[in-house]
Amino acid sequence: MGSASLSYKGHRYPVEVISPCVWLYFCFPLSFREVEEFMLERGIVVSCETVRRWCAGFGQQYAGALRRRQPRPGDKWHLYEVFVKVNGEQTYLGRAVDQDGDVLDILVRDRRDKAAAGRFLRRLLKKTRTVPRVIVTDKLRSYGAAHREGVPCVERRQSKYLNNRTENSHRPARQRERARKGFHSVGGAQRFLSASSGISPHFRPGRHPIPASGCRAEMTVRFTIRDQITGAAGRPTTT
Repeated sequence: MGSASLSYKGHRYPVEVISPCVWLYFCFPLSFREVEEFMLERGIVVSCETVRRWCAGFGQQYAGALRRRQPRPGDKWHLYEVFVKVNGEQTYLGRAVDQDGDVLDILVRDRRDKAAAGRFLRRLLKKTRTVPRVIVTDKLRSYGAAHREGVPCVERRQSKYLNNRTENSHRPARQRERARKGFHSVGGAQRFLSASSGISPHFRPGRHPIPASGCRAEMTVRFTIRDQITGAAGRPTTT
C-alpha cells in the first residue's frame, strides 16, 4: 500500500501534521496529551482527542505499509509469551520474531492452551506465507501439541535461554503498558501493539554496530520511507 491508498479527506490538518503525531505516539512511551504538548511547542494547536483519532485511523495503515517493505522473514522463528493486564484481568501476549529480531506477529489472548497456541501458529503461517526451518519456544506443553499437529516437519527447539531475543522484544510493550496505565480491552491492546510493532521497529536501526554518522544517515533514509508511505514526500515540511 502506498500513499495513493491513504485518504486524508475531511481532516482539518494535512499529512505533515498527522504523520508526526502518529509516529511520536507509536514510537515513544508518550500519552496523547504529551503528543499534544509536543505539537503545541511547534506552534500547532491540536487536541489529545484528535491525536487519538489519528492514531486509531492511521496507525494500522502505516504499520501495514511499512511491513510490506520489510524483507522476507528468516527461517528461524522465536515464539514467546508474557503476562499482560487488560482491564485488571490477566491475559497473554504472544510474540513471534525471526533470528534478525524482526517482529513477525503478535497476538493478545486470554488463554495459553493448545487451541490458542495452534491459532497463533496458523496465523503466523498464513501471514508470512512461509514455513520456518526451526521454531524456538519455551517448554510450554501447548506449543508442543500445536507443533505436532500444525508443522511436525519443522524442527522445534526448547530452551528458556534460546528465546532471549524474543524476551527482549517485549520490553517496548512493557514500557508502553506502563505509560498507558494498562490496557482497557483485549481488542484495544491488540490494535495498539500490532500497530506499534509495525511502526516502532522501522525507526530502530540498531545503534551499537554502526557509528553515529551511519545511524543518522540510516534514520534519514527511514524517515524518507515514512514520508513516501504516508504521502508527505515532496511536500513542504511543517515546523
